[in-house]
Amino acid sequence: MIKVALMGHGVVGSGVAEILEEKASSLKQKAGDDLYCSKILDLRDFPDTAYADRFTKNFDDIASDDSIQIVVEAMGGLHPAYEFVKTCMERGKSVVTSNKELVAEKGAELLALAKEKNVNFFFEASVGGGIPIIRPMHLCLAANRIDKVYGILNGTTNFILTKMIKEQMTFQDALSLAQQLGYAEKDPSADVDGVDACRKICILASLAFGKHVYPKEVYTEGISKITLEDVAYAQSAGYVVKLIGQAKRIADGKNEVMVSPAFVPVENQLSGVDDVFNGVLVKGDETGDVMFYGKGAGKLPTASAVVADVVHIAKSSGTSQSLTWEDSNADTVADISDYENAFYYRLNGPVAKEEIVSLFGAVTYLSRQGQPDDETAFLTGPMKESRAREAEQKLNGIKILGKIRLIG
Repeated sequence: MIKVALMGHGVVGSGVAEILEEKASSLKQKAGDDLYCSKILDLRDFPDTAYADRFTKNFDDIASDDSIQIVVEAMGGLHPAYEFVKTCMERGKSVVTSNKELVAEKGAELLALAKEKNVNFFFEASVGGGIPIIRPMHLCLAANRIDKVYGILNGTTNFILTKMIKEQMTFQDALSLAQQLGYAEKDPSADVDGVDACRKICILASLAFGKHVYPKEVYTEGISKITLEDVAYAQSAGYVVKLIGQAKRIADGKNEVMVSPAFVPVENQLSGVDDVFNGVLVKGDETGDVMFYGKGAGKLPTASAVVADVVHIAKSSGTSQSLTWEDSNADTVADISDYENAFYYRLNGPVAKEEIVSLFGAVTYLSRQGQPDDETAFLTGPMKESRAREAEQKLNGIKILGKIRLIG
């Protein structure tokens, strides 16, 4: 019997407990041994569960129990999750987590500790919920040099944008619906401001490029400024608006990593990823684009990824050598000023086409139904971010109503 402890009995934690209980027989076949959840750490009581007698409010009941081999961290947040996970690993226990903040901030340190203690630190569920992405990147695509990772990494923002695109809801109305349906928190800032997607692209970039990418290094922009006018202009030009996290390998040893809204062309696979679904494209030098698609969150999809990691550890004879990256001095990401992108602009005010061309180069003008006479919208060609900002500063008396990057 392999004893498992669970830290946190919230949405994901309770899903893990349910799967371990209800699928005990099939999991035994896959793991080669019984997986028994022996202790559950939570400050609350759950007297109506079938395993009510296994709850504890004392972390040391897990940390000091040498019979527990695997610990699942489903508490969320950085503290005390980091301290608890580190202690468990120092005492020879493998850890599975769905905590994207923990991995994005402390991944390199905890992976190194796992190697030192010959245990495992697995986090498949931290990116994409139930979508397999971490293991495929470090095992199935091991023959590849990964040059680019990009995709839709947050189901809440994707739901909101889908409602804006398909049902002409305003941002605020779509957000309110997402909150009513339980897709968005009462405070939705982590989702709509891009923080959640930033943590996830940091994890994928660290794994792809081999050095830790910290969230503080990454330019992050959310979707709260996107309007129905922007959506209409996108559709008129054959694009849809999505929140995209992207990481690209560049020549000087650094990487381009960012999160921002983007015009995605309808021929791109990501354009059809709607509602709460996520989609990630990984570009390998041998495979080309490989796409991963599915529900990026939710109790049981996320819990299924956690339990899969538990099964993997149960079958392992030691620490994983391929799941790793080096720490860095927060110097792995290039300056955004040097990134090159094409842009969509929506302007208000008297601006001559000659002035636009002189500032932005050749552009493609857009139109929409109900477009006011004093509104101008266009797409630029590729240019450095620094040049785009310089051009914006020279738009005297012109208000920039919208600015969105384009993705191929």
